[in-house]
Amino acid sequence: MSAYLAIDIGASSGRHILGSMSNGKLKLSEIHRFNNGFSEKNGNLCWDVEALFEEILTGLGKLKEMGEIPLSIGINTWGVDFVLLDKNGKMLGDAVAYRDSRTDGMDGLLSEILSEEELYSRTGIQKMAFNSIYQFLAIKKFTPELLTAADSFLMIPTYLSYLLTGKKKHEYTNATTTALVNAKTKAWDYELIRKMGLPEKLFGEIVPPGTKLGSLLPDIAKRVGFDCEVILPCTHDTASAVLGAPIDEKSIYLSSGTWSLIGAELSAPILTNESRLSNLSNEGGYEYRFRYLKNIMGLWIIQSLKNEYGDKYSFADLANHASKCSYFSAVFNVNDHRFFAPPNMENEIKNALQEAGEKIPESIGELIYCVYHSLAVSYGKSIDEIEAITGKKYEKLCIVGGGSKNESLNELTAKICKRKVTAGPVEGTAIGNILVQMMSNGAITGVSEARKLIKKSFPIKEY
Repeated sequence: MSAYLAIDIGASSGRHILGSMSNGKLKLSEIHRFNNGFSEKNGNLCWDVEALFEEILTGLGKLKEMGEIPLSIGINTWGVDFVLLDKNGKMLGDAVAYRDSRTDGMDGLLSEILSEEELYSRTGIQKMAFNSIYQFLAIKKFTPELLTAADSFLMIPTYLSYLLTGKKKHEYTNATTTALVNAKTKAWDYELIRKMGLPEKLFGEIVPPGTKLGSLLPDIAKRVGFDCEVILPCTHDTASAVLGAPIDEKSIYLSSGTWSLIGAELSAPILTNESRLSNLSNEGGYEYRFRYLKNIMGLWIIQSLKNEYGDKYSFADLANHASKCSYFSAVFNVNDHRFFAPPNMENEIKNALQEAGEKIPESIGELIYCVYHSLAVSYGKSIDEIEAITGKKYEKLCIVGGGSKNESLNELTAKICKRKVTAGPVEGTAIGNILVQMMSNGAITGVSEARKLIKKSFPIKEY
């Protein structure tokens, strides 16, 4: 039986999910799960990519022990972050995380090169302080010697795939998150790259999801006990999640996790100034579809509160507390940058509410409900903006990802957005990853068949 392995790595955890067909349905099994996170290193917040790669190999070794040899492997992670490589393919410096403060003020430097209006008209990417374009400017300003020594760069998932295969490729969906890909040509914007004074040689070939990289390196195959093909899925996790969502032309999707990514799937980018001012993004999707979306701070806020409580409460416990506090009506702007990486999330929320003249939560339940309510309000506003700019009406909101398990938030979202809400599948990102591998290998014929398979294979709850 043909099986396909999705290695899905998020900001807080990673998992190896094996997918195979059984009785006409896609079946998933979790092989390996591990923690992820950033920590301070050399004065920056950094990812431990060496540890991530070890976890990848550990999970592959478990497959061998189980006698489950996949036909192919695909790796996806978050976007924007990357590593620089020297001429021998060795990493230069550290894998600095997007929540690091090194990009503070880099938008001002970029404005000396070109305006925000011109940048958006070229790339269509939502302005976020951590976009790769600002990370490159921070490297140029603070550690220019790394740029001088660099021969190439790779985004995190394609770097991990390179470690498996020795092959360097840029995958389209994640490349678009750099804000250095031209939305019209779907290739690197070399004119922009030259204006920024970045070495053009760093920006190698961009390939579409479904591209076959090749087999495992001999030493990797020997260690894990088998060989198989590595395929580039939609390496940006949201692009995989959108492919793994049971959507149609009248659906808005919401990939709910550390970030909430809410948007519509379009055939062409919207590069107007109205779109820019609404801070909507035109990120790349499968078959060069566009994920017209907004980044919302998401369940990062809840994750931070959970950590501040010393992990005394599970996510289910927090949701249970919130369910008893529906009377609490205060809301705050979840997209305020102050919630990006505050020293204390609870204090930051209470300060924001006080400044806005809102009631201050007095219990854990009121605080968590306030976050849920504020997220749902943000979702509703985003849908209104997308409808206004696209001129389309969307009847349904499809929630996928870990956040789709949160019934309290789902119910509140349905109430505030005044639309039918569906929740599931939970493993939307891994499913989208596996579907690309299946399409690349000819097991299914295209996106239409893939989404029919999703609806057939996984429970979808309606609100």
